Amino acid sequence: QVQLVESGGGLAQAGDSLRLSCTASARTGVNDVMAWFRQAPGKEREFVASIRWSGDTIYYADSVKGRFTISRDTAKNTVYLQMNSLNSEDTAVYFCAATSRYYSRSTLPSSFRSWGQGTQVTVSS
Repeated sequence: QVQLVESGGGLAQAGDSLRLSCTASARTGVNDVMAWFRQAPGKEREFVASIRWSGDTIYYADSVKGRFTISRDTAKNTVYLQMNSLNSEDTAVYFCAATSRYYSRSTLPSSFRSWGQGTQVTVSS
């Protein structure tokens, strides 16, 4: 497993933007795919976006398409989630996760073996 550390959460107003960062302790075959999930109170953890370190195979949940952008900086072992046009439904704890390339198309939390501690995003209307 690799260690994942998220940062960048906080309080925002509807319409604002935030950028989350996730830094991995290493880039190996076990974390070829990096993803963001989120979990709102009383709800199940849901997929937000994923990307491979190669930069291809990018996926987004329908709920964030056109508003969120996932990207990576291989020199920094860091994946970003740029979140624009935030609304109250984006309020959740956001988790960074990693898995091998065999699960590059997966949106299931169970496919991801490494997880960060989570960062809170709260959007007020």
